[in-house]
Amino acid sequence: MPPRSRAFVLAAGLGTRLRPLTDTYPKPAVPFLGAPLLRRTFAVLARAGVDRVALNTHHLPEAMARVAREEGARRDLAITTVHEPVIQGTGGGLRGLARALPGDDVVIAWNGDILFAPDLAQLLEVHRTSGAAATLVLLPMPEGKGYGVVETDAQGRVHRIGRPAAALAPGRSEWHFSGVHLLSPAVFDAMSPEASEDINHDVYPRLFGAGAVRGIVVDVPWSDLGSPATYLEAQSDLLLGHVPDPLGSESPLAGRTEAEPLLEAGARVHPSADLAPDVFVASGVEVPAGACLRRSALLAGASVDAGETVEEEIRWGGRRLSSSTSSG
Repeated sequence: MPPRSRAFVLAAGLGTRLRPLTDTYPKPAVPFLGAPLLRRTFAVLARAGVDRVALNTHHLPEAMARVAREEGARRDLAITTVHEPVIQGTGGGLRGLARALPGDDVVIAWNGDILFAPDLAQLLEVHRTSGAAATLVLLPMPEGKGYGVVETDAQGRVHRIGRPAAALAPGRSEWHFSGVHLLSPAVFDAMSPEASEDINHDVYPRLFGAGAVRGIVVDVPWSDLGSPATYLEAQSDLLLGHVPDPLGSESPLAGRTEAEPLLEAGARVHPSADLAPDVFVASGVEVPAGACLRRSALLAGASVDAGETVEEEIRWGGRRLSSSTSSG
Protein backbone atom coordinates (compact mmCIF):
# COMPACT_ATOMS: atom_id res chain seq x y z
CA MET A 1 0.00 0.00 0.00
CA PRO A 2 1.47 3.42 -0.99
CA PRO A 3 1.85 6.14 1.67
CA ARG A 4 -1.34 8.14 2.20
CA SER A 5 -1.41 11.55 0.56
CA ARG A 6 -3.52 14.66 0.28
CA ALA A 7 -4.85 15.98 -3.00
CA PHE A 8 -6.16 19.43 -3.91
CA VAL A 9 -8.56 19.63 -6.86
CA LEU A 10 -9.00 23.05 -8.45
CA ALA A 11 -12.73 23.22 -9.05
CA ALA A 12 -13.60 26.92 -8.89
CA GLY A 13 -13.41 27.72 -12.60
CA LEU A 14 -16.37 29.14 -14.50
CA GLY A 15 -16.08 26.74 -17.44
CA THR A 16 -16.84 29.49 -19.95
CA ARG A 17 -15.88 27.42 -23.00
CA LEU A 18 -18.52 24.83 -22.07
CA ARG A 19 -21.37 27.28 -21.55
CA PRO A 20 -24.30 26.79 -21.39
CA LEU A 21 -23.56 23.23 -20.19
CA THR A 22 -21.70 24.72 -17.24
CA ASP A 23 -24.73 26.84 -16.38
CA THR A 24 -26.18 23.49 -15.27
CA TYR A 25 -23.08 21.68 -14.00
CA PRO A 26 -19.82 22.89 -12.44
CA LYS A 27 -17.05 21.84 -14.81
CA PRO A 28 -15.56 19.00 -12.70
CA ALA A 29 -19.12 17.70 -12.18
CA VAL A 30 -20.03 17.67 -15.88
CA PRO A 31 -21.43 14.23 -16.81
CA PHE A 32 -19.01 12.17 -18.86
CA LEU A 33 -19.92 8.65 -20.00
CA GLY A 34 -22.46 8.27 -17.26
CA ALA A 35 -20.64 9.82 -14.30
CA PRO A 36 -19.37 13.20 -13.14
CA LEU A 37 -15.88 13.82 -14.47
CA LEU A 38 -14.77 13.95 -10.84
CA ARG A 39 -15.42 10.20 -10.47
CA ARG A 40 -12.56 9.41 -12.81
CA THR A 41 -10.30 11.93 -11.09
CA PHE A 42 -11.01 10.41 -7.69
CA ALA A 43 -10.37 6.91 -9.04
CA VAL A 44 -6.86 7.90 -10.12
CA LEU A 45 -6.14 9.71 -6.85
CA ALA A 46 -7.38 6.83 -4.70
CA ARG A 47 -5.16 4.35 -6.54
CA ALA A 48 -2.18 6.50 -5.56
CA GLY A 49 -3.02 6.26 -1.86
CA VAL A 50 -4.90 9.54 -1.49
CA ASP A 51 -7.37 9.48 1.39
CA ARG A 52 -8.05 13.23 1.86
CA VAL A 53 -9.15 15.61 -0.89
CA ALA A 54 -9.83 19.34 -0.68
CA LEU A 55 -11.61 21.24 -3.47
CA ASN A 56 -12.21 24.94 -3.94
CA THR A 57 -15.60 26.08 -5.20
CA HIS A 58 -16.97 29.26 -6.71
CA HIS A 59 -19.36 28.63 -9.61
CA LEU A 60 -22.44 26.60 -8.53
CA PRO A 61 -20.75 25.87 -5.19
CA GLU A 62 -23.55 23.82 -3.62
CA ALA A 63 -23.71 21.48 -6.61
CA MET A 64 -19.93 21.14 -6.70
CA ALA A 65 -19.71 20.36 -2.99
CA ARG A 66 -22.55 17.82 -3.21
CA VAL A 67 -20.97 15.94 -6.11
CA ALA A 68 -17.58 15.97 -4.36
CA ARG A 69 -19.11 14.46 -1.21
CA GLU A 70 -21.01 11.82 -3.16
CA GLU A 71 -18.02 10.80 -5.25
CA GLY A 72 -15.71 10.88 -2.24
CA ALA A 73 -18.02 8.54 -0.35
CA ARG A 74 -17.73 6.00 -3.17
CA ARG A 75 -14.01 5.67 -2.38
CA ASP A 76 -13.94 6.43 1.32
CA LEU A 77 -12.21 9.77 0.71
CA ALA A 78 -12.48 12.50 3.33
CA ILE A 79 -13.70 15.58 1.45
CA THR A 80 -13.10 19.23 2.40
CA THR A 81 -14.51 22.09 0.34
CA VAL A 82 -13.44 25.73 0.47
CA HIS A 83 -15.73 28.32 -1.07
CA GLU A 84 -14.08 31.27 -2.83
CA PRO A 85 -16.55 34.16 -3.11
CA VAL A 86 -13.89 35.86 -5.23
CA ILE A 87 -11.66 33.61 -7.31
CA GLN A 88 -8.11 33.76 -5.96
CA GLY A 89 -6.25 32.33 -8.96
CA THR A 90 -4.61 28.91 -8.96
CA GLY A 91 -2.00 29.98 -6.41
CA GLY A 92 -4.51 31.60 -4.10
CA GLY A 93 -6.85 28.66 -4.49
CA LEU A 94 -4.15 26.17 -3.51
CA ARG A 95 -3.14 28.40 -0.58
CA GLY A 96 -6.70 28.34 0.74
CA LEU A 97 -6.92 24.57 0.37
CA ALA A 98 -3.63 24.13 2.26
CA ARG A 99 -5.04 26.16 5.14
CA ALA A 100 -8.22 24.08 5.19
CA LEU A 101 -6.40 20.73 4.93
CA PRO A 102 -2.96 21.30 6.48
CA GLY A 103 -0.11 18.84 6.64
CA ASP A 104 3.58 18.41 5.94
CA ASP A 105 3.23 15.66 3.33
CA VAL A 106 3.40 16.05 -0.44
CA VAL A 107 0.22 17.38 -2.06
CA ILE A 108 -1.09 16.26 -5.44
CA ALA A 109 -2.60 19.34 -7.12
CA TRP A 110 -5.00 18.51 -9.94
CA ASN A 111 -6.86 20.71 -12.43
CA GLY A 112 -10.52 19.78 -12.21
CA ASP A 113 -11.26 19.61 -15.95
CA ILE A 114 -8.76 16.98 -17.15
CA LEU A 115 -9.05 13.29 -17.97
CA PHE A 116 -5.68 11.77 -17.11
CA ALA A 117 -4.44 8.61 -15.41
CA PRO A 118 -0.68 8.74 -14.77
CA ASP A 119 1.02 6.40 -12.30
CA LEU A 120 0.90 8.88 -9.44
CA ALA A 121 2.52 6.53 -6.95
CA GLN A 122 5.62 6.34 -9.13
CA LEU A 123 5.62 10.08 -9.73
CA LEU A 124 5.36 10.76 -6.01
CA GLU A 125 8.38 8.56 -5.39
CA VAL A 126 10.39 10.46 -8.01
CA HIS A 127 9.33 13.78 -6.51
CA ARG A 128 10.26 12.82 -2.95
CA THR A 129 13.64 11.48 -4.08
CA SER A 130 14.46 14.60 -6.08
CA GLY A 131 14.03 17.00 -3.16
CA ALA A 132 12.22 19.46 -5.45
CA ALA A 133 9.73 21.92 -4.03
CA ALA A 134 7.41 21.21 -6.97
CA THR A 135 7.31 18.64 -9.74
CA LEU A 136 5.17 19.41 -12.79
CA VAL A 137 3.83 16.41 -14.71
CA LEU A 138 4.58 17.15 -18.36
CA LEU A 139 3.65 15.73 -21.75
CA PRO A 140 4.90 16.10 -25.31
CA MET A 141 3.11 19.02 -26.93
CA PRO A 142 -0.11 17.81 -28.61
CA GLU A 143 0.10 18.31 -32.35
CA GLY A 144 -1.66 21.39 -33.63
CA LYS A 145 -2.48 22.80 -30.19
CA GLY A 146 -1.61 26.30 -29.04
CA TYR A 147 -0.96 25.57 -25.39
CA GLY A 148 1.64 27.42 -23.35
CA VAL A 149 4.91 25.62 -22.69
CA VAL A 150 7.03 24.55 -19.75
CA GLU A 151 10.72 24.96 -20.57
CA THR A 152 13.14 22.57 -18.87
CA ASP A 153 16.86 21.88 -19.03
CA ALA A 154 18.54 18.48 -19.44
CA GLN A 155 18.30 17.86 -15.68
CA GLY A 156 14.55 18.44 -15.66
CA ARG A 157 14.73 21.83 -13.92
CA VAL A 158 12.00 24.25 -15.00
CA HIS A 159 13.27 27.64 -16.18
CA ARG A 160 10.20 29.22 -17.74
CA ILE A 161 6.44 28.78 -18.16
CA GLY A 162 4.71 30.73 -20.89
CA ARG A 163 4.53 31.12 -24.64
CA PRO A 164 6.81 29.10 -26.94
CA ALA A 165 10.25 30.67 -27.26
CA ALA A 166 11.44 32.11 -30.58
CA ALA A 167 14.69 30.19 -30.03
CA LEU A 168 15.52 27.72 -27.29
CA ALA A 169 18.77 27.89 -25.38
CA PRO A 170 21.05 24.86 -25.85
CA GLY A 171 19.93 21.88 -23.80
CA ARG A 172 16.44 23.28 -23.24
CA SER A 173 13.15 21.57 -24.21
CA GLU A 174 9.53 22.70 -24.29
CA TRP A 175 6.69 20.56 -22.95
CA HIS A 176 2.96 20.68 -22.35
CA PHE A 177 1.79 20.96 -18.74
CA SER A 178 -0.78 18.31 -17.82
CA GLY A 179 -2.41 20.30 -15.01
CA VAL A 180 -1.01 17.98 -12.32
CA HIS A 181 1.72 19.10 -9.92
CA LEU A 182 3.29 17.50 -6.86
CA LEU A 183 3.89 20.09 -4.16
CA SER A 184 6.10 20.02 -1.08
CA PRO A 185 5.58 22.54 1.76
CA ALA A 186 8.23 24.90 0.34
CA VAL A 187 5.81 25.86 -2.44
CA PHE A 188 3.26 27.15 0.04
CA ASP A 189 6.01 29.05 1.88
CA ALA A 190 6.71 30.91 -1.39
CA MET A 191 3.12 32.09 -1.78
CA SER A 192 1.86 35.55 -0.90
CA PRO A 193 -0.14 35.44 2.33
CA GLU A 194 -3.34 36.88 0.85
CA ALA A 195 -3.13 38.18 -2.73
CA SER A 196 -4.72 36.46 -5.70
CA GLU A 197 -1.96 34.84 -7.76
CA ASP A 198 -1.26 32.22 -10.39
CA ILE A 199 0.83 29.21 -9.37
CA ASN A 200 2.63 28.98 -12.72
CA HIS A 201 3.27 32.64 -13.43
CA ASP A 202 3.58 34.19 -9.96
CA VAL A 203 4.65 31.52 -7.48
CA TYR A 204 6.96 29.21 -9.40
CA PRO A 205 9.20 31.99 -10.79
CA ARG A 206 10.17 32.77 -7.18
CA LEU A 207 11.61 29.25 -7.00
CA PHE A 208 13.21 28.90 -10.44
CA GLY A 209 16.55 30.36 -9.35
CA ALA A 210 17.07 27.65 -6.75
CA GLY A 211 16.25 24.92 -9.25
CA ALA A 212 13.39 23.93 -6.96
CA VAL A 213 10.78 23.45 -9.68
CA ARG A 214 11.24 20.34 -11.78
CA GLY A 215 9.35 18.60 -14.54
CA ILE A 216 8.86 14.94 -15.28
CA VAL A 217 7.64 13.83 -18.70
CA VAL A 218 5.13 11.00 -19.02
CA ASP A 219 3.68 9.24 -22.07
CA VAL A 220 0.07 8.84 -20.95
CA PRO A 221 -3.20 9.77 -22.72
CA TRP A 222 -4.45 13.18 -21.62
CA SER A 223 -7.57 15.16 -22.42
CA ASP A 224 -8.79 18.61 -21.48
CA LEU A 225 -12.58 18.52 -21.25
CA GLY A 226 -12.81 22.30 -21.18
CA SER A 227 -14.54 22.77 -24.54
CA PRO A 228 -17.24 20.95 -26.53
CA ALA A 229 -14.68 19.79 -29.10
CA THR A 230 -12.25 18.36 -26.52
CA TYR A 231 -15.12 16.80 -24.53
CA LEU A 232 -16.38 14.93 -27.59
CA GLU A 233 -12.85 14.03 -28.68
CA ALA A 234 -12.18 12.45 -25.27
CA GLN A 235 -15.51 10.60 -25.37
CA SER A 236 -14.72 9.29 -28.83
CA ASP A 237 -11.25 8.13 -27.81
CA LEU A 238 -12.67 6.05 -24.96
CA LEU A 239 -15.63 4.63 -26.85
CA LEU A 240 -13.48 3.65 -29.83
CA GLY A 241 -10.93 2.03 -27.56
CA HIS A 242 -8.10 4.40 -28.48
CA VAL A 243 -7.32 5.13 -24.82
CA PRO A 244 -8.15 3.25 -21.60
CA ASP A 245 -10.80 4.49 -19.20
CA PRO A 246 -9.30 5.77 -15.91
CA LEU A 247 -12.08 3.87 -14.12
CA GLY A 248 -10.42 0.59 -15.11
CA SER A 249 -12.52 -2.45 -14.19
CA GLU A 250 -15.31 -0.14 -12.93
CA SER A 251 -15.74 1.38 -16.38
CA PRO A 252 -19.01 0.85 -18.26
CA LEU A 253 -16.70 0.00 -21.17
CA ALA A 254 -14.94 -2.84 -19.34
CA GLY A 255 -15.14 -6.19 -21.09
CA ARG A 256 -16.12 -4.81 -24.47
CA THR A 257 -14.74 -6.65 -27.48
CA GLU A 258 -15.61 -4.02 -30.09
CA ALA A 259 -16.43 -0.34 -30.34
CA GLU A 260 -20.12 0.48 -30.02
CA PRO A 261 -22.32 3.28 -28.68
CA LEU A 262 -22.69 3.45 -24.92
CA LEU A 263 -26.37 3.26 -23.99
CA GLU A 264 -27.26 3.55 -20.33
CA ALA A 265 -29.96 1.32 -18.91
CA GLY A 266 -33.25 3.07 -19.59
CA ALA A 267 -32.14 4.70 -22.86
CA ARG A 268 -34.64 4.02 -25.66
CA VAL A 269 -33.29 3.70 -29.21
CA HIS A 270 -35.61 2.94 -32.14
CA PRO A 271 -34.42 0.03 -34.28
CA SER A 272 -34.24 2.28 -37.35
CA ALA A 273 -32.03 4.87 -35.66
CA ASP A 274 -28.39 4.92 -36.79
CA LEU A 275 -25.83 5.47 -34.02
CA ALA A 276 -22.08 5.68 -34.60
CA PRO A 277 -19.87 3.88 -32.07
CA ASP A 278 -18.67 7.16 -30.53
CA VAL A 279 -22.12 8.14 -29.23
CA PHE A 280 -23.35 8.20 -25.62
CA VAL A 281 -27.05 8.09 -24.68
CA ALA A 282 -28.10 8.63 -21.06
CA SER A 283 -30.85 6.84 -19.22
CA GLY A 284 -34.34 8.14 -20.02
CA VAL A 285 -33.33 9.64 -23.37
CA GLU A 286 -35.25 8.53 -26.46
CA VAL A 287 -33.66 8.29 -29.91
CA PRO A 288 -36.61 8.11 -32.34
CA ALA A 289 -37.07 6.47 -35.71
CA GLY A 290 -34.69 7.52 -38.47
CA ALA A 291 -32.44 9.61 -36.25
CA CYS A 292 -28.74 9.58 -37.15
CA LEU A 293 -26.17 10.27 -34.40
CA ARG A 294 -22.47 10.86 -34.93
CA ARG A 295 -19.87 11.67 -32.23
CA SER A 296 -22.38 13.15 -29.82
CA ALA A 297 -23.43 12.92 -26.18
CA LEU A 298 -27.10 12.83 -25.22
CA LEU A 299 -27.11 13.61 -21.51
CA ALA A 300 -30.08 13.61 -19.14
CA GLY A 301 -33.11 15.35 -20.64
CA ALA A 302 -31.74 15.47 -24.20
CA SER A 303 -34.25 15.43 -27.04
CA VAL A 304 -33.94 14.32 -30.67
CA ASP A 305 -36.54 14.60 -33.44
CA ALA A 306 -37.50 11.71 -35.69
CA GLY A 307 -35.24 11.62 -38.74
CA GLU A 308 -32.90 14.24 -37.30
CA THR A 309 -29.13 14.08 -37.79
CA VAL A 310 -27.10 14.98 -34.71
CA GLU A 311 -23.37 15.38 -35.23
CA GLU A 312 -20.66 16.73 -32.91
CA GLU A 313 -23.16 17.90 -30.29
CA ILE A 314 -23.73 17.66 -26.54
CA ARG A 315 -27.43 17.76 -25.66
CA TRP A 316 -29.07 17.89 -22.24
CA GLY A 317 -32.26 19.19 -20.64
CA GLY A 318 -33.65 20.42 -23.97
CA ARG A 319 -30.46 22.38 -24.73
CA ARG A 320 -27.60 21.74 -27.12
CA LEU A 321 -23.96 22.68 -27.58
CA SER A 322 -22.01 22.11 -30.79
CA SER A 323 -18.31 21.34 -31.01
CA SER A 324 -18.02 24.30 -33.39
CA THR A 325 -19.22 26.66 -30.63
CA SER A 326 -16.49 28.86 -29.18
CA SER A 327 -16.75 31.20 -26.24
CA GLY A 328 -14.39 33.09 -23.97
